[in-house]
Amino acid sequence: MAFLLSGSDVCRLTQPSPIPNPYWVAISRSAAKLIGLNLGDDGLPTDPKWLELLAGNTLETASHHFSSPISTVYSGHQFGVWAGQLGDGRAILLGEIQGQELQLKGAGKTIYSRMGDGRAVLRSSIREFLCSEAMHGLGIPTTRALSVIGSDLPVRRETIETAAVCARLAPSFMRIGHFEHFAAQGNISRLQELAELLIKEHYPQCASHPEPQLELFKKICERNARLVAQWQAVGFCHGVLNSDNISVLGLTMDYGPFGFMDQFDINHICNHSDQSGRYAYHRQPQIMHWNMACLASAFMPLLQRRYDAKEAEVLLRDALDEFPAIFADEWQSLFRKKLGLIKAHADDIKLIERLLQLMHDSRVDFTTLFRQLAYVKKGQAVDEISLRNLFIDRPSIDQWLHDYLLRLDIEDENDASRRNAMHSVNPKYVLRNHLAQAAIEKARNHDFSEVRRLLKVMSDPFSEQIGIEYYALPPPPDITKVAVSCSS
Repeated sequence: MAFLLSGSDVCRLTQPSPIPNPYWVAISRSAAKLIGLNLGDDGLPTDPKWLELLAGNTLETASHHFSSPISTVYSGHQFGVWAGQLGDGRAILLGEIQGQELQLKGAGKTIYSRMGDGRAVLRSSIREFLCSEAMHGLGIPTTRALSVIGSDLPVRRETIETAAVCARLAPSFMRIGHFEHFAAQGNISRLQELAELLIKEHYPQCASHPEPQLELFKKICERNARLVAQWQAVGFCHGVLNSDNISVLGLTMDYGPFGFMDQFDINHICNHSDQSGRYAYHRQPQIMHWNMACLASAFMPLLQRRYDAKEAEVLLRDALDEFPAIFADEWQSLFRKKLGLIKAHADDIKLIERLLQLMHDSRVDFTTLFRQLAYVKKGQAVDEISLRNLFIDRPSIDQWLHDYLLRLDIEDENDASRRNAMHSVNPKYVLRNHLAQAAIEKARNHDFSEVRRLLKVMSDPFSEQIGIEYYALPPPPDITKVAVSCSS
């Protein structure tokens, strides 16, 4: 295994619970390549035993046998409050294939399920599957989704739904919560083992550093600072940034009530269970920083092996204080690219922030605006720029466009090369909630064509895909806003 340690205090052997009459909903050819899984012309594995394996009904295929599936323990903070012991309540790790851990989500109860049934339902499995692969298509670090397997087995949530199992891949599913768990227990030897294994498998550059564990902490912070900047740059809201949902590899993971914004609202809350707005769009960087502080607390005992408590605290605090600057640099770099700006100028940040404020005031569609901005031409008259019609405050957007055109004049690239560069970072297609919901509604009637079509569209989000312009449009006004919660 890529990170697992032996012992019942770390993980428990967990057999998946079979589901009756499993059927394919979708499988990602791109994710299948990661583990050398051969798919036929029909898009399905050439070995039919994979259906039963990915459903949790068997532990072997013609080429693989998984003898010791497990679930792992972790703890964490949920909505800012210490929740104590948690763990893989509906995730079972089968094993490793070609450097990727294969995990089944929704394959039945584990010892950590608490009051849950360990199952996942079709709608949430489809959402996680599509968004995992959509994020990969956008170039944003993420766990991958290999497949969704459905069954007509009834599962009770707010209503009776049907079961599904989502197969996930990652180099490691280790979380901040794994470190928090053993720190809370005062189990320093386990903390040490986790850190050493993480360095060996995923952060080998830290091994030769004079302070390998402190350097490991810095690297984890850096990856997650850059990750949240990438989320902000595509208008993505995670929804539940609890510390147990944060990867120590800087991967987006645990897709639940996520959402890509349509109309830009800096205060957007995608999780209707988040009544305080803790995980609103504009707070995501702050919350990720807070989660890194949770990790710093868990690392304290490791540093205290060499330093006294005050010295260890200062070292970790100084490392933690680097997070905002790393985030800011990455955020500014990404938004410069979104505006087609290569040269860095001091006033760029004001230009970016003014645009976002105008978008917020007029609730302009986030993805559409940045995609259309690429068609602005040097020397163009402001009143000829059609995107100004998206804004309510016409004088203010006209002034912004005037200033933007002046800014473009000091760039060396011509309009065509700038447009190509902007289109390479501003997606035309994102997984809008209404698109995912339409696919889910069809899937409930055993029509999986829309799930598979969305998978194809989202695998190439920056290209002008002919004949599918509908998938780039904001939701029509008559479509009810899709409400998602932690159970979604």
